[in-house]
Amino acid sequence: MKNCDFVGDAAIGRHNMLRWFIQVVALLTVASAASAQVTAIRVGRIVDPATDTVTTDQTILVEDRKITAVGSSVSVPANAAVIDLPNSTLMPGLVDAHTHLCANVDPKWDLGDFWIYAVQRRNGFRAILGAARAKEMLDAGFTTVRDVGNAGDYADMDVVKAIQLGIVNGPTIIAAGRIIAPFGGQFWDFPADRKMLENVEYYFADSHDEMRKAVRENIYYGARVIKVVADGQRYVYSADDLKFIVAEAAGAGVKVAVHAQTERGARNAIEAKVASVEHAWHVTDEDLALAKNNGVIFVTTDFTVRELRANGMTEAEATRVHNTYVERLRRVYRAGVTVAFGSDIMVDVEGTTRGQLAAEYIDSFVEAGIPAKAILRAMTVNAYQLLGIDNERGSIKVGQFADLIAMPRNPLEDIQALKSITFVMKYGAVVKSIDSGKPLR
Repeated sequence: MKNCDFVGDAAIGRHNMLRWFIQVVALLTVASAASAQVTAIRVGRIVDPATDTVTTDQTILVEDRKITAVGSSVSVPANAAVIDLPNSTLMPGLVDAHTHLCANVDPKWDLGDFWIYAVQRRNGFRAILGAARAKEMLDAGFTTVRDVGNAGDYADMDVVKAIQLGIVNGPTIIAAGRIIAPFGGQFWDFPADRKMLENVEYYFADSHDEMRKAVRENIYYGARVIKVVADGQRYVYSADDLKFIVAEAAGAGVKVAVHAQTERGARNAIEAKVASVEHAWHVTDEDLALAKNNGVIFVTTDFTVRELRANGMTEAEATRVHNTYVERLRRVYRAGVTVAFGSDIMVDVEGTTRGQLAAEYIDSFVEAGIPAKAILRAMTVNAYQLLGIDNERGSIKVGQFADLIAMPRNPLEDIQALKSITFVMKYGAVVKSIDSGKPLR
């Protein structure tokens, strides 16, 4: 028995060592360009979304991917690469806390039906699509995203790895892997053949044993968040079911995000004290009070009329639905529930990138009467805290990763400035040109 234990321990040790080696190689590859020398950024203004303050005439030093100095009297080393942004406003990179980078429903190829898309789009296509969409998000200033499933057989993890290895440019991705759901998931248009229904798009889990296995499998393949669809069918996960999933994920240090499209689903998720409720299209004032008390964050995914039209709605229907979402967002904000920005985009609009489409969701916040400083927090401070990475990125402080964006105007004065990002730095490397405003090739 001891020999067997020794062999098992040795195998685990080799496995862990291999994982460690891959991570080190990935970090070194990504960091090589950024760590070659010190970079000094001289900027006209810095916005701090956490304090709603602006400082002027600042210099930031970046070395080995991290910020090493910030201030108005920082000495610039003689050998530093200098970036001058005297007329720009600099701030931490944006976060989209609800993306589906590896999914793109197209009326031409799959009749706009998600089930058809899920069964016919192969994993290689998903990964390529995800890499392209990831770069579009980064170019628009989203240096971090939380990708919450619909990525086939872990194509999202392939995109994460490609970015870590420096093969493609993209944001830091907190990926979910396969979405956990009661039988049937979000396939509801018509009953499907069982063999085709049980594809890799969802992990159907109806008992606690199945839920435990689903959580563990996702985490094994690299999930840093667990995504659950609570109410895709008439039968829903109970509060006890969701508490079980939260506890199982917490054992591995992972948070849970719950898709809730009904009041019952949202209420169960709030009672379970999940990290975030996605959408929350139907919530009562009592639900909102409980969410605030339980520290549950809402990712409200407030679709624009243009995006809803791209999803197949008529102008009148899209306007009605959009107005409903905006009114719900207004109620959530007034109730004091913490909101993190998320887009939930899965369709294209011709001539507009995925990142540009996400930035348009700012308009929904404006329509809801939310002030610029609160919108900034939803897109930075709140989202970084939700993702659990605020100790390493999300502010311009010594020791934080240098994920920075700049624009000509001050977003505290004009929130629309976030649609005109002219400079993007990820891990201390410039990924968008400050001269032309076009992505570097």
